[in-house]
Amino acid sequence: MFSPLGLFKGILCPQGELCSLLTCIFYHPPVGSHAGDGRGAVAHVDVTRDDASRPATPTLKEPKLEATVGTSSDTLKEPHRSSKGEPVSQGATSASVAGKPSQLAGLRPPTKLQSVSRAVSPPSTRSDSTSSKRDKSASEKPKADLLPRQAPRESLNPRMLTKAPAPHGVRLSILTKLHAAMSTLNDKMAKQKDGTEKYLVLSPNELITMALDEEEKVAKGSANIYSNVIKLRIVKLSKMNQEDWAKEVKAHLNERYYKIAPSQLNPKPKVLTTGLSVEEEIAIVTKLATSLEGLEQYGYMTKAPTSDEIENARKGVTESKGWEKCDRCGGRFQVFPGRREDGSLTTGGQCTYHPGKPFYPPRKQTDHITGPREAYFSCCNETLGTSSGCTKGKTHVYKVTETKRLASILQFEKTPAQVEKGPQPPVCFDCEMGYTTLGLELIRITAVSWPEGKRLLDVLVRPQGEVLDLNSRFSGVFPDHYTRAIPYGTPQSASCTVEDESAPMYVVESPAAARALLFQFIQPETPLIGHAIDNDLNACRIIHSTVIDTVLLYPHPRGGLPNRMSLKTLCKKHLDRDIQTGGDRGHDSKEDAVATGDLVRVKVAETWTLLKSKGWTFQGDQLVPPPGTSEDATGEWRLGPGAGQKRASTG
Repeated sequence: MFSPLGLFKGILCPQGELCSLLTCIFYHPPVGSHAGDGRGAVAHVDVTRDDASRPATPTLKEPKLEATVGTSSDTLKEPHRSSKGEPVSQGATSASVAGKPSQLAGLRPPTKLQSVSRAVSPPSTRSDSTSSKRDKSASEKPKADLLPRQAPRESLNPRMLTKAPAPHGVRLSILTKLHAAMSTLNDKMAKQKDGTEKYLVLSPNELITMALDEEEKVAKGSANIYSNVIKLRIVKLSKMNQEDWAKEVKAHLNERYYKIAPSQLNPKPKVLTTGLSVEEEIAIVTKLATSLEGLEQYGYMTKAPTSDEIENARKGVTESKGWEKCDRCGGRFQVFPGRREDGSLTTGGQCTYHPGKPFYPPRKQTDHITGPREAYFSCCNETLGTSSGCTKGKTHVYKVTETKRLASILQFEKTPAQVEKGPQPPVCFDCEMGYTTLGLELIRITAVSWPEGKRLLDVLVRPQGEVLDLNSRFSGVFPDHYTRAIPYGTPQSASCTVEDESAPMYVVESPAAARALLFQFIQPETPLIGHAIDNDLNACRIIHSTVIDTVLLYPHPRGGLPNRMSLKTLCKKHLDRDIQTGGDRGHDSKEDAVATGDLVRVKVAETWTLLKSKGWTFQGDQLVPPPGTSEDATGEWRLGPGAGQKRASTG
């Protein structure tokens, strides 16, 4: 090892107080100096950072050294000892030091531990934090920011692997681009985040560590397609919004540093309050029901198909010989309900498709110059038209939208009047569908009370056709659910309303049986609440006259139907709530039903504010119009197929 000759004594140690070397070649300032928090007292060296004219090798004066060593009575409680453990006087120490000037640069007199002489503060949460940040009160920092978070000092260089998926130069180029994309998002986060989420802003060292971790993970787990996977990841980061980046950072911090509980990463949504009692909310929501007359062209059923229409639909299916259009890839294939002689259910082999919908970036003022931005798929960030798909399904699938053909499988039925039960409170419901040889069929139905959100019904449904794909990515229903399911009607069936997510679900034998269970909770006048409720009603083959659809309460900015706002978007905008975050685990129909009900509650609160300003009052649980106004004159808040959408968009 070469001798440093004191050439680095004019440079502060990069490690600062974290340096673990007994004899460091860099300069460590004394404790209490303004240059930093050194590891301990050092032999006095006549070096200052402000004087650039000093030589690299400082001039040490023996008398000065003696004074420093000799006057450190508060820190030197014991005499110096030789390498053999024998005591050595201070004079002897000075003499020995003076006799070996080449060792002066590395000499440090023994000192007390700093933890004895000063209070110990928790480690800084940032590798480059300043002393002013460390002095900040703990009460002003978020809980996660108080946890130790010291990123290792690594260079932006791919980590060595036993079997690298690509040459070092290729990996370095990809890693640099990955780090640049992360840095851009981190800079935006630094400008926006403050308060309790300031800990999401990463330091330079933490950014490098995050990039290295991700590159190494892909290199180990996807070696054969390393280049494609990492490039798609870079494209996704370049188009990522701040909310998704915050989730990425939380997941990384949780894995490497914090081990935050899932409840901290995804806190429970805030309790929604309207300032009204349950009875008052119900009194208002009954006035928000939407008339479905005139909406048949958008899929809302108002009357059941006739027998002749059903018979014609069956003839058409017979004549088509099972040829259908795939709902995912658009290809043509044959389907064989009941299986073909060789046991096949479909033809065409595997289905290659994009599970995500195309995303069209917002228009910009410069589009007329540079041209519009290319659309891309939300599932893999591939540009529209560049590939046939990123996911493979075992078979092709299809769905039926024509009402008379739906009725040929199971006829529609109107909600029966049950006089003996009396009026029923509003119900929110949501359905999940899976692909079978008969199209897209009902496989799960969930109903909750409104506005409380308590579970009334949650059962699996055995479809009529053979299952092709449970559509688990969206439905949240997996084969294991059916394997563990308990037949509905057993003595334990009353526990189906118990909030136990780990318990086996109950299963009914047909969509007709599921529909009959739902009919137990509603009357024709009962408000039935849902999002894009036409899909759920058609899956159950129900015709209901009192419907509240959040698609109509919150119409799409581009003129309403047929354009629709997604439930996830509406919840984020109006409830500040993230739903459908399960990823490949799919959606939770109970979560969707409760979220839909809360969106209606928001609209109820807005409606009450408007009515109260016009003189409406409550007498008991009844909504009473102002004097001289009949209840039929409340058209401005009774939503219809046309004017209702316009009022909802402006209200």
